[in-house]
Amino acid sequence: QLHVVESGGGLVQPGGSLRLSCAASGFRLDGYTIGWFRQAPGKEREGVGCVSGRTYNKILSDSVKDRFTISRDDAKNVVFLHMNALKPEDTAIYQCAADWTSWEGLCTLAEGQYPFWGQGTQVTVSS
Repeated sequence: QLHVVESGGGLVQPGGSLRLSCAASGFRLDGYTIGWFRQAPGKEREGVGCVSGRTYNKILSDSVKDRFTISRDDAKNVVFLHMNALKPEDTAIYQCAADWTSWEGLCTLAEGQYPFWGQGTQVTVSS
């Protein structure tokens, strides 16, 4: 059974930074695409960013692309979401999800493409 586990959430002031981690349990991440998603109270889940295995193709949503980055350390079996210049509207539960990397080596923010999901970590941006 494949599991991914998020960590690193918490309370941060506007303008602050956090680094979320997505760690794999029971499998090696290097062949997998990892997506980051978030869901704010009363809103639908949205894709934040993704990074593919092998090719390291990345996508970041328009709402975060100037503030967030994604990196992966396959040796340590972890993917990071680096969040800077956080805003109150970034408050949400953040989840990572895993999928086998496609032959094209591309990633997607379509949540239906990801079969393996973590439980999420809460990020609250407030003064």
